[in-house]
Amino acid sequence: MMKRYLILAALLAAVACEKNPASESTTPEAPTAITLSASSFTPVQAGETLSLTITSPARPKLTGLPDWIVFQDGTYKDYKITVGLTVAPNDGYVIREATVNVTASGVADATFTVKQEGKAVVPDPTPGTNDAWKMSERLGLGWNLGNQFDGYYNGSWAGDKEGYPDEGVWQPDGAKKATQATFDGVRKAGFTSVRIPVSWLKMIGDAPDYKIDPTWMNRIYEVVQYAHKAGLDVIINTHHDENHGVNNDYQWLDIKNAAVKSELNVRIKAKIEAVWTQIAEKFKDCGDWLIMEGFNELNDGGWGWSADFRADPTRQCNILNEWNQVFVDAVRATGGNNATRWLGVPTYAANPQFTQYLTLPQDPAGKVMVSVHFYDPSDYTIGDKQYSEWGHTGAVGKKAPGGDEDHVKEVFNMLCTNYVNKNIPVYIGEFGCSMRAKDTRAWYFFLYYLEYVVKAAKVYGMPCFLWDNGGTDVGQEQHGYINHGTGGYLGSSKIPVDRMVKARFTEDASYTLQTVYDSAPNF
Repeated sequence: MMKRYLILAALLAAVACEKNPASESTTPEAPTAITLSASSFTPVQAGETLSLTITSPARPKLTGLPDWIVFQDGTYKDYKITVGLTVAPNDGYVIREATVNVTASGVADATFTVKQEGKAVVPDPTPGTNDAWKMSERLGLGWNLGNQFDGYYNGSWAGDKEGYPDEGVWQPDGAKKATQATFDGVRKAGFTSVRIPVSWLKMIGDAPDYKIDPTWMNRIYEVVQYAHKAGLDVIINTHHDENHGVNNDYQWLDIKNAAVKSELNVRIKAKIEAVWTQIAEKFKDCGDWLIMEGFNELNDGGWGWSADFRADPTRQCNILNEWNQVFVDAVRATGGNNATRWLGVPTYAANPQFTQYLTLPQDPAGKVMVSVHFYDPSDYTIGDKQYSEWGHTGAVGKKAPGGDEDHVKEVFNMLCTNYVNKNIPVYIGEFGCSMRAKDTRAWYFFLYYLEYVVKAAKVYGMPCFLWDNGGTDVGQEQHGYINHGTGGYLGSSKIPVDRMVKARFTEDASYTLQTVYDSAPNF
């Protein structure tokens, strides 16, 4: 009897299940095609994460994703999956677009597109008409006679010559005297001005007169006249007299210790006044084609990264401001052409970043220029052991982080806005890039870097002076373009020089900073 009751109960339960919808399976039928929640996406230029829902009979796969879209997987359930697509910022100026395939076994593929706008093209600024813009056009593209008169005997090999500058001592093939042909060749190559860095060091006598060796002074004067005769404007300075934290008695511009020892600062200022009074007197007869630059790259050896400087940048920068004023006062006091010639004063380490700490000297003539250098990014321009490419088309891992085209524009625009447009000339006293082997990938990025920087300098109203240390090889610190003795080209240097001349002097309205950008190497 019990057995019959159990059988009956089971039959009734089965009937009840057939009549109860809740007991039925909720799994949908398998779709016969792939469907997408969207067929196209337009992410913002700054990048964002997109969401895509896919319905398909089997777990789908995505193919054709570019490297600027990162896939984020989801959970596949009931024939559906929602995935994420993280789109990177488009740092280029052109639209980029990708078509992505969605595949699943047994059905036809589906596709969707991702289209992202590039950055807005910022037009080149309109050139101004003030004296600062005119000075940029006048000086144009300059050349540095580097390591010629700024080189000096130093190290264990120097012997009793330690601390004495000497022409050609740092040149790769020994002493090579500068001649009239040197500057005739520079002018013929297309340069319109030269910077002649000069170290004075032990050529300066003892206190209180600090008399400069007349033979050294006369040789500098002779070479400056060569440059003038060739039709070039000229800049002279005090170069390696600055002390970058080394322990010697001849690199006397010791800004680190002067910032904490007032008596030392007083002595250094007296020496600055004496040295520049003598230089100014010697060159008083030179017209306004000669510019005097007080100092080169004054810093404590940390180039703005030392703990002492970072603790309080104003301590050393205020010393530099004092020294710049002493320099201007000394030159102006000699009268004659020196009363009105242009004078250049540097920022700390000649770094544009430190213009925020620069106080321009008071000048009755109102003719003070700001001197900066530009080697960004230095891991690429000065050394090339790790980085061989530059710019927006350079390969990841082969180009130094930061310092691409936008960085150039940001720095130069800051200088133009804060100084040039306010009628204070700025000049890039040094820029450049270590030479690369001809017709390699690195060579074409090297050419592009030089062209872009020179074109940007022109666009933002600043003359620029190529650093040339006479190096005859390729690789780290090899910055040789013009033979310092003959004025002829070194190696393949005519090609980059011509590229820079084009960037500086081409007036075709269709040749803009943007078109230079668009012509970047693209292998």
